[in-house]
This record gives sequence, C-alpha cells and structure tokens, in this order.
Amino acid sequence: MNSAHAQMSVDANTINRIADEGYNRGQVVNLAEYLTDRIGGRMTNSPAMREAEKWSQSMFRSWGLDVRTDAFEFGRGWWIESAHSRMVSPRPLELHSIPVAWTPATKGPVAADIVVAPIRNVRDLASWKGKLKGKIVLVSYPEPPKDDLGPAFKRLDDAEIGKLNAYRQPSYDPERPEMLKRYLELGKELNRYMAAEGALALVKMSRGNNGLVHGEGRFYKVGETPALPEIEMAAEDYRRLARLAKTGPVKLEIDSRVHFDDRDTNGYNILADIPGRDPKAGYVMAGAHLDSWVAGDGAADNGAGSVVVMEAARILSALHVKPKRAIRFALWSGEEQGLIGSSAYVAHYLAKRPVSTDPVLAKMPSYYWDTYPIMPLPGFNDMAAYFNLDNGSGKIRGIYAEGNFAAVPVLRNWLAPFDSLGASKVVAAPTGSTDHVMMTRLGLPAFQFIQDPLDYGSQVHHTNLDTFDHLRTEDLRQAAVILATVLLQAADSDQPLPRNVLPSQPTATDPFLYRDPKND
Repeated sequence: MNSAHAQMSVDANTINRIADEGYNRGQVVNLAEYLTDRIGGRMTNSPAMREAEKWSQSMFRSWGLDVRTDAFEFGRGWWIESAHSRMVSPRPLELHSIPVAWTPATKGPVAADIVVAPIRNVRDLASWKGKLKGKIVLVSYPEPPKDDLGPAFKRLDDAEIGKLNAYRQPSYDPERPEMLKRYLELGKELNRYMAAEGALALVKMSRGNNGLVHGEGRFYKVGETPALPEIEMAAEDYRRLARLAKTGPVKLEIDSRVHFDDRDTNGYNILADIPGRDPKAGYVMAGAHLDSWVAGDGAADNGAGSVVVMEAARILSALHVKPKRAIRFALWSGEEQGLIGSSAYVAHYLAKRPVSTDPVLAKMPSYYWDTYPIMPLPGFNDMAAYFNLDNGSGKIRGIYAEGNFAAVPVLRNWLAPFDSLGASKVVAAPTGSTDHVMMTRLGLPAFQFIQDPLDYGSQVHHTNLDTFDHLRTEDLRQAAVILATVLLQAADSDQPLPRNVLPSQPTATDPFLYRDPKND
C-alpha cells in the first residue's frame, strides 16, 4: 500500500469545523422528528412515501444541492386507514394485529368461526380441502414462546467488535434459488387455495413475542394482489386463539380498511449532489433507504440512516466545501422489497447482469440473481466510494471492509480522528441485506458502517415499536459528523479507494454445504 494513499486528505481544521457544525448547529434531530412523527411509516409508493420524497428533495434544495429523482418500475402503493381484530366468543376481547402489506381490505367487519390450519409447505394444503368455507383461517403453526436470553438493549464493547475482524471465505449455496422459489410459491398458492375453498380471511402469527407485529407482505406488483385479506396477529393473542380452538368454537371479527394506490407504479430514488472540482475524477456517495415497513414510523429502519445522510449533506454544504470529486447523497426506495431502488441505480449507471433464465426468479428483484458475466457500463469507473447507513440509530463504531483488504489501511486512517468517539474500527467481516450489497457484489469500494445495535434487532426492526422514542439523538449527531468527514476524505483523496476484483462465475463450492429439504 502506498503510504501517501493512506494520508489524511482533509486538514484538521476542516474536520473540526464539521464537528462544530454537526454538534453545535446540527439539524439531524429536527429532521428525524419530522420524518417519523409527521410523515410516519413509508411503504414504497404509498402516499406517505410520496410525501417523504417531496420533503427530502425540498430540504436538499434548501441547502443548495443539485437534486433529481431516478425512476424505476416498482408496482402498487398501499396504505392502512384503520384496522382492528377482536375475539367475539367465547368472550369479547380486543386483539393486537395488523393487516399484511398489499393484501386487500375486508370491505367492512368480517366475523366467522376460526379454523387452525398450519401450512408449512404447498403439499400441506390438500389436507384442508372442503373444511374452510366461511371460516377465518389461522395458517401459522403456534410455536411456543422461547426464553429471551439476550439483552433487549445493547452497545458493543471492543471485544465484540474484535470478533468481527475475521475474514469469511466466500461460499456459494446452489440450493438458494430453489429455496427462494419455494418460499414465493407458498405465499401465492396459500392465499389462492384458501380463497378457492371459500375461506373469508387469513391470520398468521407474528414471529416476535411481547405484542410485536410486523405486517410484512411481498405481492406489490400489479396483477399479483392476493384474493383474501390477511392479518398478522401478536403471538400471544394468536396462541390464545389456537388453544381455545382445541376445546370449542372460537369466533373472530376482523375489520381491515386498507387502500391500494395505482396512480404511479414507478418508485423513485432521490439523488442530491455537491459538485466536484474535477469532472473527470468521478464521485463518492453516501446512501440510506427512505422507505420503511408499515407497522411503526420507520424511525430506526431506516429513518435514522436517511436523516444522517441528509444531515451530512447539510453540514458539508454549510461549510461550502469544494471537493475534488463530486459527493452524491442517495435516498433509496424499494429497499424493503429486495434492494430494488439501489439495484436499479446499479443497472442504470454501473453494471448489468444477465436476467435469470429461471422464469420464476426472473420476476424477482435482481438482488436474488447470481448470473454472469457482469457487464460494466461506461459509468462503472466513476464511483470512487460508497458508504451506507442502515442498522438503526446506534452510533458508528467503525466500518465493515467487505473483503476489500487493500482499503483497510485507508479506512482506518480516515476514522482515526474519531477514536475518542469509539468509531475507529475497520473489520473484515461482511454485512448484508442492505443497499451497499449491490455495489460490493461488483467489486466496487462500497461499505456499511458498524453501529451499536441498541434494541434494533431485539425489538424494533420492522415492528410497531419502530418510533422516534427508540432513536438515540446523540448517536445520530455522532454518525452525521463521521459520515460527513469520511465522505470528504474520500472526495478529496489523491487516489480513489482501492477496488476489489470484478467477480466472475464462482466454482469453489463446499461439498459439505447441504440443506435438508425437510427443514425448508
């Protein structure tokens, strides 16, 4: 590694000015309040998401950035007006539930006896033929509760971060495409079969305890809307219904008032730029997904990341920086449905993969494809770095190097000023399931920050608890200061961050990598 490459590209006074602007005149908390409390949960293409798209653009413009939207084909908008469920007999009881996303309304209250018909595979459906007409069907197996042995709220210590600094050799699971297809097939066939059998509505059990509900659903494309209303019920309420059904009739009432919005089936990424001095030097980028699920207000996932990206833009614009490379800020849409917005950006500007030859997988987001050869586009070399934020509102502790060995000393040097903030670690372990993945898979220098987990994974992620109260405002300020500094370092560095290898078809599979189909 050239030692000059790892030198600081931003002078100490500028770093101090970034910290002063972020800590003493910061707006990140105000942004978080508006996005989460006033706009709320932001399902892709819902009215709330449209409002968030307009608001974020107006804020970027007010700070002097060049703003545009990038459209991509998505599907239907959907939102909840109101919903409730209650047990009518053997005693009246209000229950905790939420409509499953992109399922239809009940068109008024629907009351009927329940049938507990757990479905784990498509082959389970046939055993319920002729038994479901006029019933509300509980389709999850009522798994008993398990002890929560881990802490509900957690900050990382150095030893835990140290465990992340272990390189994970790549592996290829040849059965993954078939698993995805079976999962998709079950979701579609279950609703279709139940409707054909005359069921009135479906109920599934929340995967979490303590009253948590999620409302996640997958069938957002026009023409794929399920026939029956579906709700997700809190695990405790679901188990109670299942127990009661063993000893006698149980009557349930559901009222799901939801709406589809087909006025515009495009999703939109929001892109905002600070121009660079050298048009040939390319750009560096920071991103977070603006969309969320519907159960909560989308605060930790990923309002936190979105407002930190916005605040980093505000800070750098307020300091009137003139970086060598342009700095681009991206607020992605469609992340929750399979990184659709960032995938569209990659396919438009960076590189393309062949469409999957499997007709089922071809209809799924390209995130699920593993096709070759990768075909770089003319803009492939323009992206000099990408930094993603999408693990809640916990403070930044460092960066996942994503297998890019050559970038490690550079990243460590850029984080060094923030050792006193606990944010100086660069670890080898990769992290997935968010928007940087689509760029990392191309060998680009794209990274996700390590963050304190807080209660993100234990309680908040995709649940009704994802509200402003579960953000930590001091952590948001810290993250904005660090993100702004790292971006400016990357934008002003004499050399761009080292890239990884452009991947080719993997062949080094593990002969012991075997999945028992009985466990699918």
